[in-house]
Amino acid sequence: MSARPKSAWVFPGQGAQRKGMGGDLFERFPDECAAADRIIGVPVARLCREDGRLGDTRYAQPALFVVNALSYLAARDDEPPDFLAGHSLGEYTALWAAGCLDFEAALRLVCRRGEIMARAAGGGMVAVVGERLDRLPEVLAEAGVDDVDMANDNADGQVVLSGPRESLAAASRAVAAAGLGRCVPLKVAAAFHSRYMRAASDEFADVLAGVRFAPPRVPVISNVTARPHDPALLVELLAVQLRRPVRWRETMAYLVDRGVRTVRELGPGRVLTELFRPVLAAAPAVAGAGASEPELPGCPQFRADYGVTSAYLAGSMYKGISSVDLVSRLGRSGLLGFFGAGGFDRDGVEAALRSLTTDPGPGRFGMNLLAMPDNPALESALAELYVRYDVRYVEAAGYHGVTAPLVRFRFAGAHLAADGTPVAVRHIVAKVSRPEVAAAFLRPPPDPMLAELVAVGALSAAEAAVAARLPVSGDLCAEADSAGHTDARSALTLVPDLALLRDAAMSGHGYHKRIRLGVAGGLGTPEAVAAAFVLGADFVLTGSINQATPEAGTSAAVKDLLVQVGIQDTAYAPAGDTFELGSRVQVMRRGTMFAARANQLLQLYQRYDNWADVPPTVRETVERTTFRRPFERVWQETERHYRATGRAVEVERADPRRRMALAFRWYFAHSTNAALRGDTAEQANFQVHTGPAMGAFNRYVHGTELADWRLRHVDVIAGVLMRGAAEILRRRCPTVTTSEQCNTPDAD
Repeated sequence: MSARPKSAWVFPGQGAQRKGMGGDLFERFPDECAAADRIIGVPVARLCREDGRLGDTRYAQPALFVVNALSYLAARDDEPPDFLAGHSLGEYTALWAAGCLDFEAALRLVCRRGEIMARAAGGGMVAVVGERLDRLPEVLAEAGVDDVDMANDNADGQVVLSGPRESLAAASRAVAAAGLGRCVPLKVAAAFHSRYMRAASDEFADVLAGVRFAPPRVPVISNVTARPHDPALLVELLAVQLRRPVRWRETMAYLVDRGVRTVRELGPGRVLTELFRPVLAAAPAVAGAGASEPELPGCPQFRADYGVTSAYLAGSMYKGISSVDLVSRLGRSGLLGFFGAGGFDRDGVEAALRSLTTDPGPGRFGMNLLAMPDNPALESALAELYVRYDVRYVEAAGYHGVTAPLVRFRFAGAHLAADGTPVAVRHIVAKVSRPEVAAAFLRPPPDPMLAELVAVGALSAAEAAVAARLPVSGDLCAEADSAGHTDARSALTLVPDLALLRDAAMSGHGYHKRIRLGVAGGLGTPEAVAAAFVLGADFVLTGSINQATPEAGTSAAVKDLLVQVGIQDTAYAPAGDTFELGSRVQVMRRGTMFAARANQLLQLYQRYDNWADVPPTVRETVERTTFRRPFERVWQETERHYRATGRAVEVERADPRRRMALAFRWYFAHSTNAALRGDTAEQANFQVHTGPAMGAFNRYVHGTELADWRLRHVDVIAGVLMRGAAEILRRRCPTVTTSEQCNTPDAD
């Protein structure tokens, strides 16, 4: 079916108001006018017919909203629009028209907005009209004008600057001297849509927190993003709209790209119509533009098995950085994340499970299970806990082989279907970066391990018989250049290698159901996600980019650092849990000395057998800068920890070299906790696991609302990456949508 040209209805903002606006609309809609009279406190018809108060923001905004709204009511029986948009204040009429608020609630909100903005006195705004405005930032920089902001990016030849009046005067002189165009001061009382509205924006955010918005029935374009409003971000975006530019030029471009060829302006004036006129005149004929959103990539069977709307998982981050809030928000959005159980004792994990099973939302949740060679009792206890709470999804990380607790979890409840097909009701996503580890997860559990589990009552004989016919993991995840534990593998070589291993295992063991392959590590842009699917991924799993979200269980200080990193701002350091083995983690380098100090500790451990053998000057430096306390105090704290966790034998039997290793491990726990607390006095020691994906995402969202981590909700990140990847694949690789072989009739 050929695409049809689409339409948009748009609403003007403050500045469009004029005496006499509204005409006979007030008589045509008496009920709405009566409500407006009551809410505004002044008869709205009189307010619009007498211009005495239309220059006052407190009255101009509600008056203009009412006229815009009545204009919409007068047109609502016509062919409905495909999109709605409004310029600044006009955005509120668009949201009302889309059903997000009822008339009275929307008007009350607009009145509060006008009151708050009216108190933000000081500064002003200047419109710049000209042919060469692409040079405007350069001209202002050369003139030393660095304290004005672009408030409205209206069109190629029209922008509005906002800031202190003396600075606007300097900017106007610079524009004239450079021959860029003419400057027209606007009749406003403050520097709207600029950094100087921060206090007003914060105050309005408190007002918005008490407002409940329904999802828009028609897409409404956000002034802040120039894209359709995401209901999850609606409140935040309306608050920051006061201090961010109106991206009208990009709004027009987006609508035209989506097939809009007719624009109808509802409200006083025709300013927006005139801005659209040259854009529409230059638009090509509609030929498939504005088609429906492309299908999200990934394996449909994976989505069905995991109960998710997208073949996208959010991986765990230890110490609850992947928090209950993070996992719950994903679940409510139809996605799935794994709670970061690493670093918690059994009681801490059970507390998280109680929260997640009490209110998991419409989606599902998963739990993390870490390899614990130094604490196998805790690994077993957590596996038992997951079975008891009927957890169905576990992310296995850091494993060098298959362990009995993993097998116990995976095959608890396994059975034969009516047709004799083996079924495992629990899923393990095994994160691997080494072929030999992958091979272990691709095989059924070893017979001796199954026999031992049956002997101790951990599995029934029937469950063990089913386990012998299935792989330990039905969902293998290639962990490439990731945060935390990493072998720094390249996805370009790792993924195809694991795919060949998977195919060989499928053939060799005769599994009835295809083992799926996921990709993790380096997924910070839609392009990277798209590349993962081109490589043959059935699903993707993100990690460190989810740290810089409001839901992540780390400190604001860490999040502030994370949003500043680039792809070059990571380094490798020893892993605290496997310190003596030399395993590595990838960490943030920018703003912290952790990587350098942790690597120094590993070098000292490898070189000396006793802390006393370390040269005195080196000991003094480590105690002063790294430990920030004497070694003996570090050892005392280490000893207390091991005794408190039931592992007193570890410290009682420790020889001098082992004492040194355990004390050095203290630093890794200390540096992690300092980061989680946000102890800025310890910032140089912050241990923050992150990969280059964080820097890639930062660059991708630079200059957008998601540059602020407070707006980077974890489900919003998922949508940005997956929808962006789908669009890239639609344009560049139209045959890559779902994994061709993943649609099998069997599901366990």
